[in-house]
Amino acid sequence: MAASVLVILASLFLGFVVALFCYICAMVVESRRNRKQVAAGFFHPYTNDGGGGEKVLWCAVKAVQEEYPNLECFIYTGDDATPQSLSARAVDRFGVELLRPPQVVRLNRRKWIEESTYPHFTMIGQSLGSVFLSWEALRKLTPKFYFDTSGYAFTYPLAWLFGCKVLCYTHYPTISSDMVARVRQRNSMYNNNNLIAGSVWLSKGKIIYYMILSWMYGLAGSCAHVAMVNSSWTKAHIDKLWKIPERTKRVYPPCNTSTLQALSLERSTKPPKFISVAQFRPEKAHALQIDAFALVIKKLQADAPRPKLQFVGSCRNSQDKKRLSQLKEKCAQLNIKEDVEFYEDLKYRDLVLLLGGAVSGLHAMIDEHFGICVVEYMAAGAVPIAHDSAGPRMDIVVEEDGQQTGFLAHDIEGYADAIVNIMQMSDAERLNIAAAARKRASRFSEERFYEDFKAAVRPVFCN
Repeated sequence: MAASVLVILASLFLGFVVALFCYICAMVVESRRNRKQVAAGFFHPYTNDGGGGEKVLWCAVKAVQEEYPNLECFIYTGDDATPQSLSARAVDRFGVELLRPPQVVRLNRRKWIEESTYPHFTMIGQSLGSVFLSWEALRKLTPKFYFDTSGYAFTYPLAWLFGCKVLCYTHYPTISSDMVARVRQRNSMYNNNNLIAGSVWLSKGKIIYYMILSWMYGLAGSCAHVAMVNSSWTKAHIDKLWKIPERTKRVYPPCNTSTLQALSLERSTKPPKFISVAQFRPEKAHALQIDAFALVIKKLQADAPRPKLQFVGSCRNSQDKKRLSQLKEKCAQLNIKEDVEFYEDLKYRDLVLLLGGAVSGLHAMIDEHFGICVVEYMAAGAVPIAHDSAGPRMDIVVEEDGQQTGFLAHDIEGYADAIVNIMQMSDAERLNIAAAARKRASRFSEERFYEDFKAAVRPVFCN
């Protein structure tokens, strides 16, 4: 009897604590709703990742500043940054000159979205962790317009509760049918390890986990007042998951085609230089490119010019640093150390110089949502060799006026064959492909991004 009473009392106490917590949260939300600032807040916890997502952030900020000059822009970031340092970074790394420096809202709990915090169930952990991080952000500053430019869809319901208009730019879905298909087929990849791929029951469990996550992701995404997506592939997945096609707009990411198109299509092929621009992350498949390049070196005739491979990228954390070291060691093991160069955190002007000397650009990520680097290769006159999937296949490396614009590959042999093909081309053949690729790239200019972005957000800002 006494035990039963204790259980009842404990249950009542727990219920009281939960109710009190919910009441306090509701009071905080209501207080912040009433103190909303007429401003645009950009949720972008990593403002130093150096990738295409960061470039979208700065171009989005500039677009808002141009369209609404009296609206203050704030950046929610976990980096130690100042308005001046962010503004300078936008210029130095991406060539984006903001009208004025954005204000900074410093986030102290970024660990909640870090991959290392969740050794298991990483996606759901990071997704729910983003809600806690956005709670910190919205308590510090509640803007009228909440922009997510990093893909944290689980933050949208919270921003909506705080009374914000929710706008997002989605580079790729957190969960997709392609990911589920790989688990069903038991394919081992960076996001599906050998242990799970090798077990029927673990694979079935992961499919159920993915289905639950997909349902939650769909509910969260549907809270967006407007959702911009970066490619046909991403739009197809977001339409299926979020079910808000009337609020989903395809806005190709900003590619600096004007600066790169000023580069000469004619360039030295002694030695032929191949460039690969991507963050040093596992999904970018740098190791595959190194293996393909090593295979090319083996196939070379004795009198053939020895090509150069130049990797350009940035590291987000210690894991990426370790990965970069491993890639360098791999080159040494394959005896191509002298043929491969690594450039970390290169300034934009130096990247342009490298692009101007490359005959081709490599890209190897499976299901790359878009592929800004592929467009930049094409604009710069470097013939692209991209992975035969998603954005590159559907939107970018397609014929222009009946002319080939590049090559698509999916394995080591395919990449090696494409590299050899380009090396054996006559200058006239390469120039014809490069010219067609450059024309195709003009469809993805920064100017086009600004026009489409402003058109997409205008209905939300005007209501």
